[in-house]
Amino acid sequence: MEKQDKLLTIGQFAALHGINKKTLMWYDQVGLFRPAWIHPENGYRYYSYHQSAVLETILLLRELDVSIDEIRGFMEHRSAASLQKLLEEKMVELDQRIAHLQGLRKTLAHHQQHTKALLTMDLSSLSVVEKPARQLVTVDIDGATSFEKQVELITAQTQKYQLRRLHDAAYGTMISVEALRRGEFDGYTKLFIEPPFPLKKRGLHVQPKGRYIRAFYKGSWERFPEKYREIFAFTQAQGLEPRGYAYEMGINETVVDRIEDYIVQIEVPVEAGEKAC
Repeated sequence: MEKQDKLLTIGQFAALHGINKKTLMWYDQVGLFRPAWIHPENGYRYYSYHQSAVLETILLLRELDVSIDEIRGFMEHRSAASLQKLLEEKMVELDQRIAHLQGLRKTLAHHQQHTKALLTMDLSSLSVVEKPARQLVTVDIDGATSFEKQVELITAQTQKYQLRRLHDAAYGTMISVEALRRGEFDGYTKLFIEPPFPLKKRGLHVQPKGRYIRAFYKGSWERFPEKYREIFAFTQAQGLEPRGYAYEMGINETVVDRIEDYIVQIEVPVEAGEKAC
């Protein structure tokens, strides 16, 4: 009994480390972490306070999603060098997870912003907004590019830039202002992807910072050109000159089933100049 008095019961040891008694029992069953002493008559498990450091290491590794087999292998040959190597590996994995979670948070914020806007927006309004520059991954298309081919192109870029799921990024289409001026309202030349994290790659399209006309369209595609005519009339009245590309992006795909309810956000960069003719 003298030896038992210097030990902690399984309940006391579990409470000391903020875990369940069943966790300690399971660790014992799989040979990962054994009690310091087991009562020969009643089978009760007892732990030494000096085992705490080892258990905390195991709990840390489990929190980092290290497998039981990996931890068992480490415990059988543990040393400062092996711990250093294991922690370095897990820190790299953790940094990758953090980057993914940051990207996921940006995606959620993006959806939240659009959802909040959906509840209050006036679809008939046009406004001038200031936008920062943003990097876009683009793929070239033309009138002969089938929908299946567009999906193939987007999928390839999604994999290339390690986007885990389709909706980890924002997607849209680009059409040049010049094509719109010529009345070529179906003259789309690019699809774009806005990744949720900055990319250090050359050759990306940079949507320039500056002023943009922002408009929204909801309805049949046959009447879509009317929205661009409205935008050009608005810019002319404001003494602004559209330039570059118009960027179109759906903002309510997650909450509608009918194409007639689909809302497209349109952003057209503008600069001060003579009124457009």
